[in-house]
Amino acid sequence: MIQKQPKLLSLENMNIAGIEDKRFDIVINEGRFYSIVEAGPYPNESSQPGQDLWISPGVIDLHTHLAWTDFDHADQLKRDQPEIEAMQAEAFAATLRTGVTTTRDAGGILPSTVRHLVRHYQQPLRVQTSSDMIGSADARGLKHLEARMADIFATGAGWIKIMATGGLGTPTEKVVDPIFSEEEFAFIVRNAHAHHKRVLVHTWGGVTIDWSIQAGVESIEHGMFLSEEQAGRLAESGVAYVPTTSIYRIAADPKGVLALNPLICDRAARAAEAHSKAIGYAQKAGVRFGFGTDYATPALHGYNLQELDTLIDYGLSRTEAWKSATESAAGILGSGNELGRIAEGYIADAIIYNANPYQAQNAEQLRKSIVSVITGAQELDLV
Repeated sequence: MIQKQPKLLSLENMNIAGIEDKRFDIVINEGRFYSIVEAGPYPNESSQPGQDLWISPGVIDLHTHLAWTDFDHADQLKRDQPEIEAMQAEAFAATLRTGVTTTRDAGGILPSTVRHLVRHYQQPLRVQTSSDMIGSADARGLKHLEARMADIFATGAGWIKIMATGGLGTPTEKVVDPIFSEEEFAFIVRNAHAHHKRVLVHTWGGVTIDWSIQAGVESIEHGMFLSEEQAGRLAESGVAYVPTTSIYRIAADPKGVLALNPLICDRAARAAEAHSKAIGYAQKAGVRFGFGTDYATPALHGYNLQELDTLIDYGLSRTEAWKSATESAAGILGSGNELGRIAEGYIADAIIYNANPYQAQNAEQLRKSIVSVITGAQELDLV
């Protein structure tokens, strides 16, 4: 059940995820947490076993693709516009149902499309956009890049995404080769920041991680070939790391939901194997982690919480994984003063569970324990 921008909502004797042995009375007013006070004396055992409720901040997915309906873009081109629109609206709905209340679309959806889906389909998902990706077709010099970026700025996007290296479609031996020259890369970041836009960088590793640190981008994505030395400098710089781990394990399974060809599965398996080592380096160095899924098809939207499983499997503590999806993610978006926490004055984006989410065995159990999702945003905030 989605509760949209509640005017007044009282939640009594609630457990807040991550806080042990205390319960709280919480009041939401006009879509924000109005008061949070520790509840009075309560019995050690619930008077109604199985009826205890937990609340956590809404999850923030920093890397998703809400406009895409198919893994292969050529397949999307075969669909008519009403079908694409209906599938995009369902992507919004599925994302919300799993407790993700805020996303950063990493290329594909326009702000105008977000406005349309929020208004006409009544799906109150908060979406920050990058509109399109700057990639290999744009490695044509600074004048071309300036014009290309002007077009993206004109859409109203708040982010610029740089495809700095290849990905699953690139041969293994070339996947960390830079797509742009160092001059072009630095210009993109400098021009974006001059226009008050934030920058996320798709990079599997290599020198483009160094360039990202030097240029002061907001986040790097994937980074499975991050070195130990780079992790240290990444931590010092404050640049965030959004590893998007689960998608590569999914893509590596030839019998999985994506059912990709063996060559792509093999590349994904190599990426997944490298990811655990990169995350170990980043964790040890104190890098700021952000939660992102890179999910982009109907088979994946709504299962975003699987990313928590993979992050924990790769060495993050449960608390660290949850922080990457809430407080840290909000900070990466520039909204750390009003999102990502159950705190007075914050926007009341939240998930209510009938079991302790910190004790869920896996994402499926966690997803099934969701009772309701609260979104505190007004429509005007979303569009």
